[in-house]
Amino acid sequence: MLKALAAKADVVVENYKLGGLKKYGLDYPSLSALNPRLVYCSITGFGQDGPYAPRAGYDFMIQAMGGLMSVTGEKDTLPGGGPQKAGIAIADLSTGLHAVIAILAALNQRHRSGKGQHIDLSLLDVQVSMMSNQAQTFLVSGQAPVRAGNGHAAIVPYQAFPTADGHLIIAVGNDGQFAKLAESLGHGEWAADERFISNSGRVRNRSVLIPLIEAETARFTSEHLLRMLEQSRIPCGPINSMDKVFDDPQVQARHLRRDASHGLLGRVPMVASPLRLSDSPVTYDRGPPLLGEHTEDVLHDLLDMDSARLADLRAKGAI
Repeated sequence: MLKALAAKADVVVENYKLGGLKKYGLDYPSLSALNPRLVYCSITGFGQDGPYAPRAGYDFMIQAMGGLMSVTGEKDTLPGGGPQKAGIAIADLSTGLHAVIAILAALNQRHRSGKGQHIDLSLLDVQVSMMSNQAQTFLVSGQAPVRAGNGHAAIVPYQAFPTADGHLIIAVGNDGQFAKLAESLGHGEWAADERFISNSGRVRNRSVLIPLIEAETARFTSEHLLRMLEQSRIPCGPINSMDKVFDDPQVQARHLRRDASHGLLGRVPMVASPLRLSDSPVTYDRGPPLLGEHTEDVLHDLLDMDSARLADLRAKGAI
């Protein structure tokens, strides 16, 4: 049945955590022979070749092996310092996004060639590529980046600052914004100080500037400081817990919570897709499916199975 489905499918995704289709004796060459237009995406921990190919791979270990944990967390010299994983399964999620990109690219190529292809996607490959500027910094300089807490390696001030009742993120991206920040905090002279007049100077003199800013931000509540800096169009934002995220007026205006129907629960809340397509908007008419909820629809639509055949499979426990 799986072979028959794959022979008619546009795309097959093989997930290493579920064992993939290989446990059924199926692989890309055999399925491609049946369906040359098939796009077959294999997702594994380490890829189809190399010394680690046989190994299992999971998000946490991939974050460590791919370098993310070497730059995530407080400085080793400070209390609480040391390696930290991201708060979400970033390697897994990023690999899923890259799988979609690769599949779309393969489908686009198929429009030209008429042929499908095999996509070999690994969590480690994706995690290393996601290191982006940190990886490139090492390749160019030979110096491995280190953990810097909430500070930015190449932009100052660009981090969390203490307030009277918590913290606020201030992300100054250029010299003009720094001048506005200095003025807003009552220290316009900072913007004329040779040590701070340019970003390169602020990076060199980070240990001097940051305590000066912290002393001022700590005098205000987070809400007061946020309003004050927003009036000067200085990029800043609160550190929200999830309840505050969904109470945020911008999140609500963008309808990032959606309700959808569910086979057992009636209606369930869901996080909305970030994709906003003008001509083909995302719909939320279906919630998360129950196990096997759409099996009969798939078999009917793709394999033209009639009700009698489906009833027979149900009676045999096959579906």
